[in-house]
Amino acid sequence: MPLRSSLRAASVAALCVAVLTPVTASGPASATPTRGDDHRLQEQLDRFVRSEGGPPAVIAVLDYGRKTRVLTAGAADVRTGRPPRPDDHMRIASTAKAFSGAVALALADRGALDLDDTLRHRLPQLPKAWGAVTLRQLLQHTSGLPDYSESPAFRAEIIADPRHHFDSRRLLDYVADEPLRFTPGSRYQYSNSDNIAVALMAEAATGTRYERLLRDLVYAPLGLHRTSLPQGYRMPKPYMHGYAVEPGAAPEDVSEVLGMSGVWASGGIVSTPADMTRFIQGYVGGALFGGREIHAQRRWIEGSSEPAGPGHNRAGLALFRYDTRCGAVFGHTGNTLGYTQFVAATPDGRRSVTFSATTQINKATDAAQVERMRKIEENLVCALVRGPHA
Repeated sequence: MPLRSSLRAASVAALCVAVLTPVTASGPASATPTRGDDHRLQEQLDRFVRSEGGPPAVIAVLDYGRKTRVLTAGAADVRTGRPPRPDDHMRIASTAKAFSGAVALALADRGALDLDDTLRHRLPQLPKAWGAVTLRQLLQHTSGLPDYSESPAFRAEIIADPRHHFDSRRLLDYVADEPLRFTPGSRYQYSNSDNIAVALMAEAATGTRYERLLRDLVYAPLGLHRTSLPQGYRMPKPYMHGYAVEPGAAPEDVSEVLGMSGVWASGGIVSTPADMTRFIQGYVGGALFGGREIHAQRRWIEGSSEPAGPGHNRAGLALFRYDTRCGAVFGHTGNTLGYTQFVAATPDGRRSVTFSATTQINKATDAAQVERMRKIEENLVCALVRGPHA
């Protein structure tokens, strides 16, 4: 498939753009686990990779605290056939929004920010019409901010030059002449602009660049040594190659098609399954901020991540609750050109699942594939909750 066609087929030039509606699913209580569960999970992953339009590779890391299981299928690089590994780099897409939440909530815990701080107070240079929007509303996608990545001018630049270098701190300029989409706090609507504004508020409150805040407040405390927020398009080695997949055609390697300056705090982070495991356990488990922020974060409203995670989705502050047939986990999803992500942990943060696929899967690209993926994710959650077999 030609590169230009790949970009047009990807959801908003692979920038995770979606207007989300709640997706609900429910099921019976979990059954008693059997040793056959391990084999069935592997079979599901193998079938997913072999399916028409399926990803060239998937990797799932189930961390039980004292034991870790790694399940893989397919090839991280279709040229060599090498399987994916937990230390392979990958684009984490909108799961990067959880990192901006971690920064904001850690600063709130330290008193540098308040969840009720407004754009008028922290970022007076932004349009006056946006002034009443609070940090809390940005983190929960109830701000009403227009999504910069839906701007025709922004899209045109991406299509003309996918590696165009944007000024990441001026991305909101693309929609600065637009009003709010709705009264702040009145409803849920996912917007990439929200997390750009969160990062800018963090910088304004501290006088420190967002990249440094990530290092000091998230990477260092959690020991994330292979996680970064690049501006360019190069992937650090080793990495899982991301592909555009079209039935009847060979997968097209799109790992280094897009520059990250145009997504920045809304989806530009590169990490590994091993680092994402450490991140989600620390983020959900309370390693980065205190009880007051945790309580505020877990005031759930109806709202789905993109793509929808397993079970019934609800939104907190830079965190989603996924109520599955086997219980609830907290986490985030994401998708971008070449990659789709799901990371979640049990409410105490002691157990986690990280699931990564090496193509973009969302409602716009293949709604049926999304549902197949959600079933796999729910089965992985059940395997996590039930515990490892002896």
